[in-house]
Amino acid sequence: MNEIDFSEVYRMYYKRLFHISYSITRDLHLAEDVVQETFIKAMNKVNTIEEEKKMGAWLSVIATRTAIDYVRSERKKKAILMEQEMLECLGKEMKQNVEEEVELASLQDQVNAAIGTLTVEYQAVLNLKLLHGLKENEIASVLDIKPSTVKTRIYRARKQLKLLFLKQITA
Repeated sequence: MNEIDFSEVYRMYYKRLFHISYSITRDLHLAEDVVQETFIKAMNKVNTIEEEKKMGAWLSVIATRTAIDYVRSERKKKAILMEQEMLECLGKEMKQNVEEEVELASLQDQVNAAIGTLTVEYQAVLNLKLLHGLKENEIASVLDIKPSTVKTRIYRARKQLKLLFLKQITA
């Protein structure tokens, strides 16, 4: 494979990787860190890429996984304790329902765990569709497959997820 000019690769893919990172982290500074880490990882593993035309998809996968790792590590960090009055004030202003949030988080964990049981092909299309909000044509472009294949994989993945949840409900 020819020598890759990483300054050109950086210029071409920075925005795309930043959007992916930001959609996962929801933090500008953390997203920038993820993009930088993505390019560092890519430089260290550049010899593993087989086709230069798949560079964008390869970098997108690295960015996605790196962002998820960053989010996980941020969750593990301890938060600063707040005084009770301040917590009550925030709760009133936000009008939050803790029970709904806990149920939603639990449901999201169950869905993510179920997605993790699917094949890599199905996980890839669902993650790009659900996490990044990409359309079928965009997913096809990222994964270098036909749009009809993307639609089929999404349909089959959803069908498998539905069966998994039905089994859990009836069990």
